[in-house]
Amino acid sequence: MRYLILGVTEARDETGAPFPIGGARLRALLAALALRAGRRASVADLVDDVWGDDPPQDAPAALQALIARLRRALGGRDTITAESAGGYRLAAAPDDIDLHRFARLAAQGGRELAADPATAARTLAAALSLWRGPALADLPEPARTAHAAGPEARRSTALRDRIEADLRSGATVPAALLPEIEALIEASPYDEPLRAQQLRALRAAGRPADALAAYERTRRTLSDALGTTPGPELATLHAQLLHPTHPTPQPKPGSAAPSAEAAPQSVAPQSAAQQPAAQQPAAPQAAADGAARGNLRPRLTSFVGRDPELAALRTDLARLRLVTLTGPGGSGKTRLAEHAAAAHPEAGWIVELARLDDPAAVPGAVLSALGLRENSLVARENTVAAADPTTQLVEHCAHRSLLLVLDNCEHVIGAAAELAEELLARCPGVRILATSREPLGVPGESLRPVEPLPDPVALRLLADRGAAARPGFRTEDDPGAAAEICRRLDGLPLAIELAAA
Repeated sequence: MRYLILGVTEARDETGAPFPIGGARLRALLAALALRAGRRASVADLVDDVWGDDPPQDAPAALQALIARLRRALGGRDTITAESAGGYRLAAAPDDIDLHRFARLAAQGGRELAADPATAARTLAAALSLWRGPALADLPEPARTAHAAGPEARRSTALRDRIEADLRSGATVPAALLPEIEALIEASPYDEPLRAQQLRALRAAGRPADALAAYERTRRTLSDALGTTPGPELATLHAQLLHPTHPTPQPKPGSAAPSAEAAPQSVAPQSAAQQPAAQQPAAPQAAADGAARGNLRPRLTSFVGRDPELAALRTDLARLRLVTLTGPGGSGKTRLAEHAAAAHPEAGWIVELARLDDPAAVPGAVLSALGLRENSLVARENTVAAADPTTQLVEHCAHRSLLLVLDNCEHVIGAAAELAEELLARCPGVRILATSREPLGVPGESLRPVEPLPDPVALRLLADRGAAARPGFRTEDDPGAAAEICRRLDGLPLAIELAAA
């Protein structure tokens, strides 16, 4: 038997099949027993954990009846024993319970970290994979908060240790660690070891300018909130970023990119968006200081279907400079664009426009996505007036090759179209992949409608997301109902995912 309490409470047999444990009280009782990992649980403790601040009048009798129901659900009397000293015990070893297996693996990974980071990373990843949601999710308050505080803290420590192991071993792409680090920093903004991990990951990803900007943000945060300065570890990293050991490679003679002033100021007779690759100006090389690989987010779920669309989109992006994915909300435009951008040879940067309600904010949103707002610190320190956002973008992009993903353009369609045309005209190494419910209307724009999923693919998506939400779910168990769900949802991926969840 396996008992899972890192998330919704479950019990599974040796094949992994779940036992049907219905009712919140039964799940709370099983969680309370599993929490004690085979140790005796007193009647008073179990009553507190199951009923919280609202126990029944005859609590011991009510608990005894609940124990009997749980034994039947688990398949026999031997699963829960009554102790002679009073109370009950779940017949299970600590490793049969995910919480205690996690604690063992997390401690083991912490010990392995110093001597063997690669092994530690695997051990800690295995420990963290046991989490399916909040710890002890079925316990009522305040019992859940009291019992879950320790496991949640150990989870945070294990995640930090796993990130450290990945950084030391080099087995994971450094840029892929940044979203996890940034989420931890958001929860603990004054945690200097986390900030140090962020700087190291940015440096390892070839983004020293972003690392310097992150240090400056950290310095300001500590100064404004706590009145302190960064500690020795952060100060050492800052000095290393300012004076790297290895000199930055210089461009070969004659290969320097043209200056921003030399960039074309107007659209040629054939629009920049529709020039084939052979006729476009030669795309400048990425900056010698190590161009970042973009800000595309790693996805935690599989990408189901869309293989033909993805192949066609890759072909389009190889020869065209502006491609717009059109379709209704929820049709999967953003996910398709992200996958296409991730496979593109040039750095991909996604700019989310859905939250904007002011068209004038579009250039600034692109600046923020590229990390250029922080880089303007240098300009301010030199008392140089910052240029307007569009000019800053042109100056930054004129000498670079990159792919911009302008997501949800329909909210600010006019401003998005104007900026796209400006960048395509003046930055020969820029390509744009837009998602919108309507075309941008820029000359040379290539439209790719994103249609609803066909029936077989929609069923695959429902099966994949349903199994993630409830282990053991299969569309084959009721194919008629599954097909009807997909039909009623018009094959829209977002609607199918919501239904599956």
